[in-house]
Amino acid sequence: MSDTVKDDVRVAAPAPAAPAARTARRTRRRPGGDRERGILSGYDRGRTGTRWGLRVAQGLVLVLLVVASLGPLLWLARASVSTTQDTLRTPMAFWPSGIDWANLSTAWNQAQISHYFANTVWVALGSWFVQLLVATTGGYVLAVLRPRYAPVVSAAVLATLFIPGVVVLVPLFLTVLDLPVVNASLLNTYWAVWLPAGANAFNVLLVKRFMDGLPRDVYEAARMDGAGPLRMLWSVVLPMSRPILGVVSIFAFLNAWKDFLWPQIVLPEPTLQPLSVRLPLIRDTVELDVFLAALLISMALPIVIFLVFQRLFLRGAGLGGAVKG
Repeated sequence: MSDTVKDDVRVAAPAPAAPAARTARRTRRRPGGDRERGILSGYDRGRTGTRWGLRVAQGLVLVLLVVASLGPLLWLARASVSTTQDTLRTPMAFWPSGIDWANLSTAWNQAQISHYFANTVWVALGSWFVQLLVATTGGYVLAVLRPRYAPVVSAAVLATLFIPGVVVLVPLFLTVLDLPVVNASLLNTYWAVWLPAGANAFNVLLVKRFMDGLPRDVYEAARMDGAGPLRMLWSVVLPMSRPILGVVSIFAFLNAWKDFLWPQIVLPEPTLQPLSVRLPLIRDTVELDVFLAALLISMALPIVIFLVFQRLFLRGAGLGGAVKG
């Protein structure tokens, strides 16, 4: 009888589990599965005709982008050193029949571009400083210090982005015309351009979003070392926020450089106006070639600034540079 029981137990014993390798093989994803989630599958991409077609299409798109972005700049550079007759006779010529470098010096001296260029630099630098100061301190308070009213203030700042600028144009001008408390007029002063430029909600939210992603353990360590709010801002937060500060700086400088409507309203004195306001008026007083040379001069500094700081701009464009920990 004991042999019968043993046989029953032997028969009732469960089958051995499948090997782990077999289970892993079943659950393993096919190689290239993620690559097949596009319009073309991996098989289609491997075909010679499809592969060459993709390369040709990508090349055409790249050429169109280069022509659309660099074409106007190259045309302006060619026309600024050409005579007016040459530009009007063959406007789409690749190379001028004769190079006239005197257009640049005439625009710089006789058209007084040098004076308005200095005004524009002064306006842009002041606007950049005010915007960077407000964006840095505002983002630091809302993202790092985080007082109890921070969510309400963040929502209010975000709500201002939905208000068209034309709506606040008249109230802002009346405020500049008769500044409250001090009862002074900022008309025909650069403060009328600088102070409103600081009220840029986009920059504040941009810096806040970046500082939200910084590791908070660093803040706690700084507080344990006895660092106050100002020291933590200067020694900890600002060095870690260089990418986003570079992005805000480029945005602030370029926006101030090309701003037209507000400087025209608050700076009616011609000697104080920037290039964006004076260039349309210069067109009626000089030849076409000199005017195009003035346009090229006005575009030179923003292009140089972007080319010099493009790496910093691209690093901060995606709000990168911070790792949560």
